[in-house]
Amino acid sequence: MASTKSHIRLKVVDSGTSLRASDMLASGKSQLAIVRGDTGNLSDARSVLLLTHGVVLILAPSNESADGLGDLRNSTVGIIGGEVNRPVVAALQQVYPFDRDKVRFQDIALSDSAAALRSGQVNAVLVVAPLTEKYLAKVRQYFQQGAKGNAPKLIEIGSAGAVANVAQYYESYDIPKGTLRGAPPVPSDDLTSLRVSFILAADKSVDAGTITDLTQALIDVRRDLLSEYPILAQAGAPSMDAGALIPIHPGAATYYNGNQQSFLDKYDDKLYYASLLLGSLVSIILAAWRFAGSKGEPANMLQPLYELGSEIRNAKTESELELTEKKIDSILKSELARNAAGDGPEGADIAALTLAAHRLQYLMSHHRARLGQPPAAPT
Repeated sequence: MASTKSHIRLKVVDSGTSLRASDMLASGKSQLAIVRGDTGNLSDARSVLLLTHGVVLILAPSNESADGLGDLRNSTVGIIGGEVNRPVVAALQQVYPFDRDKVRFQDIALSDSAAALRSGQVNAVLVVAPLTEKYLAKVRQYFQQGAKGNAPKLIEIGSAGAVANVAQYYESYDIPKGTLRGAPPVPSDDLTSLRVSFILAADKSVDAGTITDLTQALIDVRRDLLSEYPILAQAGAPSMDAGALIPIHPGAATYYNGNQQSFLDKYDDKLYYASLLLGSLVSIILAAWRFAGSKGEPANMLQPLYELGSEIRNAKTESELELTEKKIDSILKSELARNAAGDGPEGADIAALTLAAHRLQYLMSHHRARLGQPPAAPT
């Protein structure tokens, strides 16, 4: 972002897990966080960017007789990731009768997974990971020294649709054939599972304009980083539905809807009223000058310009505006010529003339916009 000269800067803190990242966001320790959709403490979070999806993979040695999660009996499933993946298990338990089938779940460290499978301590492992080569390579490592040298197989979550209905932060997803291995393919056909979104979220109190700029900066820089970080190919707009579990931040919605405002769009009214205030200030200075007994030169100098302000406001066509613009140019050229000859205004008078000219230039641009005409090039 620095290389693209974005004015947005980020201070990145590694919280270790999406669970702790969401805690930091909820407690106000961070304004942004990368969170998983099934993480708690997200009531004040608003989505900015969908980063990727984590897919639920339940892996077992190829000699495991069960092909689907409902076929498991008297089995222990190791949960890699522990607390972070507990919501997945809780969602599955709402649909599958694990107690009746004596299916148990046990937290297990990533480094211990291969040994646990080899020893029979667990019959399968559950992990949530994006389907990119970087993460799939780690998944394959679980089985490099697996039980009896068996290659891995994937256990299907056949009732994924039902799980997604009761736990709406998940959605049913078909893992493509050959995702884990190409020859022979694993899985041997498209296989139903679940996936969950990883989202860059912001606190809802963060200024909308800042989030709009941040969203644009992230989308712009994403293209430059794809070769180094292929996972960013999956990044894009989060759900913009009114009923989304994590509503979109208004600033991000502005960017994705293409409703970004230009500088003049944002500050048009402020500039207009500032111009009026500036004009009033010059009028006050002029009146004070007259009251102080000046010879009237400022009035002779500025009065024609102020009269042209009414012409600009009442103009109905571009040709009328062009005629008024020529009058302004004529007055300014005349005064500048007098100044060059040593007979014209000096010092404060020149400043007043400049302010009046700037005000008329803004009125001209503003009225052209109202007439639907592009502003003239500055002279």
